[in-house]
Amino acid sequence: MSTSRVICAGFGGQGVMSMGQLLTYAGMLEGKEVAWLPSYGPEMRGGTANCAVTVSDEPVGSPVIANDATCAVIMNLPSMKFVKDVVPGGHILVNSSLIDTKVDRDDVKVTYIPANDIAGEMGMPKVANMIMLGACLKVTNAVDIESVLQAFLKVFGERKSKFIPINREALQKGMDAVS
Repeated sequence: MSTSRVICAGFGGQGVMSMGQLLTYAGMLEGKEVAWLPSYGPEMRGGTANCAVTVSDEPVGSPVIANDATCAVIMNLPSMKFVKDVVPGGHILVNSSLIDTKVDRDDVKVTYIPANDIAGEMGMPKVANMIMLGACLKVTNAVDIESVLQAFLKVFGERKSKFIPINREALQKGMDAVS
């Protein structure tokens, strides 16, 4: 039995919801049980956004993730509040391009990834979320990278298929950023 409970959190516009949708759709494509629960802050633009994703071989009882996340993807400083929701032995992935604070827990595995810097070097600042998603795929083994790329077409539509190569590269760079 394998269950990944992932929290993706950041500012609106960072692709946090897209990360969650891609992970969820990829799980569906692989025939797994999934749940996706989005949560938005009260602001119209630039507010906080997070989502809880569960990908499992077993039926999912609740989409809520509270103190039992196996992985947290932290895209901005205010989202560091989700560090407490990761189980001991879980993974915390921190976008170190925007966060210089260190995680103050020694019972979890923490990886600092300069996602915005890597995306900038690729010439595509918008793929920072895909870099972080790639890192998430590596530490959770929730779904296969090919399933995420298939899900990309479901989430964004066929007309965005031209962006698959750059997103594949971004996912791989995220996977490579995790030792």
